[in-house]
Amino acid sequence: MPPMHRDNLPRGAAFMLAAALLFAATGAIIKYVSATLSNEMVVFFRNLFGLAALAPWIFRHGPRYYATHHLRFHLMRALAGLAAMYCYFYAISRLPLAEAVLLNYSAPLFIPLAALLWIGERFNPRLWWPIGIGFAGIGLILKPGLSLLAPIALIGASAGIFSALAMAGIRKLTHTEPATRVVFYFSLFATLGSAVPLLWAWQTPPTGLWFMLFLIGVVSTAAQLLLTRAYAHAPAAQVGPFSYGTVVFAALFGWALWSEIPDTLSAVGALLVVAAGILTIRIGGRTAAPVAEAPDPPPVVPQ
Repeated sequence: MPPMHRDNLPRGAAFMLAAALLFAATGAIIKYVSATLSNEMVVFFRNLFGLAALAPWIFRHGPRYYATHHLRFHLMRALAGLAAMYCYFYAISRLPLAEAVLLNYSAPLFIPLAALLWIGERFNPRLWWPIGIGFAGIGLILKPGLSLLAPIALIGASAGIFSALAMAGIRKLTHTEPATRVVFYFSLFATLGSAVPLLWAWQTPPTGLWFMLFLIGVVSTAAQLLLTRAYAHAPAAQVGPFSYGTVVFAALFGWALWSEIPDTLSAVGALLVVAAGILTIRIGGRTAAPVAEAPDPPPVVPQ
């Protein structure tokens, strides 16, 4: 039994904000390389280098450790995560960075419904009203009928839906599977799956972009590890809202690097989505794992 520890919200918040900064930086790097490389290329190299970065944790265990009776569910969870990644990266390449990140961070609004429909998990009825607020915010960002970007924004919102399905899958799998095994199968299936489109979409990256592609995998993996540390130090309902710092950092990157400034409808929609996401986390949050379990890598979510 792991040793007991006291919650430390300031430390958990610091880890979460550090993770948020790295997730936003990952988005900025993705936007930069997407000006030259196709979405298929960027997704593949994020998975390939992410898998390489996780190797120290994966190879700590022998082959028998990865034997599973849930291979089909691992595959379904990986497909949902990979679909989220394709949608998210495409949205980053076409939308203002903060807007794309925010649409991906709408996932908490969809998780209760995804968990109910996919794994049969009932949710607190009090979640309906923040979910409704969040959907209103998404509607303002999508601006149906008012913006030529609405179809692309729908793809960004789809990233949030697929992320919610992937997270519901993680929730189901972690009832019976250790975190490292969940990470291994997602990373393996996502790398193999994202390699298939390269049969017709391969581009040889310019020499200067190889390092940037490597950074996407390494920085996103570091962000995942910081995320795990954050949840180890404080309950999800307390530390989870700090994850929306990613949207703030993404807005700063977008303004500094691409002079992106959100319009009024998007800004109001963003406030509604962030408020709804925070309420959803606080109402549905659960206590995180003890610190003793933190060295395991997190079950990777699409970023």
